[in-house]
Amino acid sequence: MPPPVLTHFPRSIDILLQLTQKLVHFSAIMEYIDSAKNALRTDFTWNRVGHLAARGARAFPQASVEYVLDKFPIIGWLPRYNYRWIINDIIAGLTIGLMLIPQGLSYAKIATIPVQYGLMSSWAPSAIYAFMGTTKDLSTGPTSLISLLTAEIIEALHGEEWSPVEIASAVAMMMGIYGMAIGFLKLGFLLEFISLPVLSGFISAVAITIILNQMDSLLGEPNVGDGTATQIRDIFQQLPQANGYACAIGFTGILLLTVLDQAGKRWGEKNRIIWFLSITRAFIALVIFTGVGYAVNHSRGASENYLFDVAKVQADGQEPPKVPSAALLSKVASRSIAVFVGSAVEHTAIARAFAVRNSYVTDQSQELTYFGVTNVFNSFFHAMGVGGAMSRTAVNSACNVKSPLSGFVTTAVVLVSIFKLVGTLYWIPKATLAAIIITAVWPLMSSPRVFYGYWKTSLADFISSMIAFWVSLFVSTELGIASAVGFNILYVLLRQVFATVRSLPDPQSSTSSELPLPLSVPHGDIPSHVNLPPDVHVFAFTDSLFFPNAYHAKHAIIDTVKTLHVPIFNGSCGLEQERQWSVTGEKRIAKLRRQAGITGGTHLPPIGLLVLDFGRTNHVDVTACTHMKAMVKEVRMYGGASVEVRFANMSEYVRQRFERAGWTLVDGWPAGSDGGSQDGNKVTRVFDSLVDAVVAPRQLSTRLGTSGSEKSSGKSVKEGREKVSMREQV
Repeated sequence: MPPPVLTHFPRSIDILLQLTQKLVHFSAIMEYIDSAKNALRTDFTWNRVGHLAARGARAFPQASVEYVLDKFPIIGWLPRYNYRWIINDIIAGLTIGLMLIPQGLSYAKIATIPVQYGLMSSWAPSAIYAFMGTTKDLSTGPTSLISLLTAEIIEALHGEEWSPVEIASAVAMMMGIYGMAIGFLKLGFLLEFISLPVLSGFISAVAITIILNQMDSLLGEPNVGDGTATQIRDIFQQLPQANGYACAIGFTGILLLTVLDQAGKRWGEKNRIIWFLSITRAFIALVIFTGVGYAVNHSRGASENYLFDVAKVQADGQEPPKVPSAALLSKVASRSIAVFVGSAVEHTAIARAFAVRNSYVTDQSQELTYFGVTNVFNSFFHAMGVGGAMSRTAVNSACNVKSPLSGFVTTAVVLVSIFKLVGTLYWIPKATLAAIIITAVWPLMSSPRVFYGYWKTSLADFISSMIAFWVSLFVSTELGIASAVGFNILYVLLRQVFATVRSLPDPQSSTSSELPLPLSVPHGDIPSHVNLPPDVHVFAFTDSLFFPNAYHAKHAIIDTVKTLHVPIFNGSCGLEQERQWSVTGEKRIAKLRRQAGITGGTHLPPIGLLVLDFGRTNHVDVTACTHMKAMVKEVRMYGGASVEVRFANMSEYVRQRFERAGWTLVDGWPAGSDGGSQDGNKVTRVFDSLVDAVVAPRQLSTRLGTSGSEKSSGKSVKEGREKVSMREQV
């Protein structure tokens, strides 16, 4: 029998082996953990994610408060509201309210829902906009574009268990959901994928479709079918059956509206009575012909005996709210995308245009947030979708409106009409509504000259506009805008696939090769010995400039100019006491200056010369050329008409695109010139190099010196420029 020690020895060996294996495994695990830690410490992407997460966590409390405040701009501008503005706002609100009554009824007719629901769609948007809007001019409510696209969805779902009003409300809710999603997440840039040529063709086709849809009411013709080709055929075939009374009412209405419109354009600035009659022409026509309709038809008994058709408005005030059916929402979800895209682009484009015209800044993402909120709210009250309208916005601006508070007056006018005037509106002739619609949408059509301009500038832009126009006109608006956008995306991809490679030296080029350039002067850079005056700013585009990035590039330039340069004093962007009602632009520039480490701002130099370097740009389109024109206009509004704009390193292809888009480009100053010509606002000078563009004599005598305080200003700006260099590389 072996000793006890020998008996337990094998077991001890096993235990030791197991412990050794565990230690080896533990050591391997520790090595793996150390390797992972080292990878995390040295991995650039993880470090960047961690840096951004920490930065976001630190900024979250303050950013959350700012985000919430930004959703209600009234908090910023109401405390400094000038009581002297109240008269302007009341007049503007009354005027827009009087316009909304006939337009609301007319656009409900386009949407193929009972016309009284046009009024029910019009009272809430103006009041909500007073809290959430970022422009003083924009007027929201039913529009011809939204009405037509809604009518197409109603027609597609015709015969199912839902009424036209329920379908229109469901479309409004889906528009609102899409708008809130993009607005709250600040994804407004996604709408820039709709190029200007596509938008022109699409809206022109919509205008023609609306006019054709109104011809049966205008002429009193029965049984006009659907579809552009069918409508054109039926309208001419049934001319012998046209109602003469309806024709008289309709064409007289068009004549009255046109005469008042032209009179306002010609004499409105000199005579306030003519101006007021012009801007309220739709309401005047409504009153006159409603009286005619009542006078000739109220004693004729049943509606079948009327001399001409009337609107038959019937309502007992505002109906109680109701949530759209979930099943119906799922039906209209995909179809509502085209309605949202078209109306949202129209809404934001109108807001931007009038903000530039009247020297204030709008927030595109906030406008989309408002767009979403008001459409969701409207959908509960049996209303159709709403958005910004060009005609009402133009009138609002012409009334010299001072703030969005005018929306409360507009809301009051519409509510009075809903509760007190519905019985009277029963007698509106359908031909009069058709006349109001036709005269309102006629200006939306782009002239042939516009499409010819696309042809001259770019064949691809012309084709995309034609696809949007013809497909929207003869197939469907939804497919029209989708196919045009699809063509643009395909064209962009094909340009990347078939990218050209240029050899150096180029035997086809008359210019010298870049190869012999000294290494101390890299292509597109300014050598250190060139002294950049403080009123000069240079921007270099790092890629092609076309419809997806043109709007962003424009605003990157404008933001940087406003961050690093002071404006001229013109009453809109000058001293503190001269500020306008809007605080959106001021808050944005203050934030950008904080990020650039600039305090105060009074020491900053003005902007005198803007140089755009196109050395890395091999393609531009119509949208880019248009946005660059708008950029130059805004910079000159900020810095003065004497601001000079120069181009550098522009290829012949890009130069031809700009010239075909309407730019007047001339070569840089001749040898020995002193820069005394005063044509800075008429032509843009092009230089072969960035250095030449910076050091060449100025056209206008606005160049700053570089001594004394200006040198110190330049030094302070230089530090800020280093912090905004990412924005400068547009």
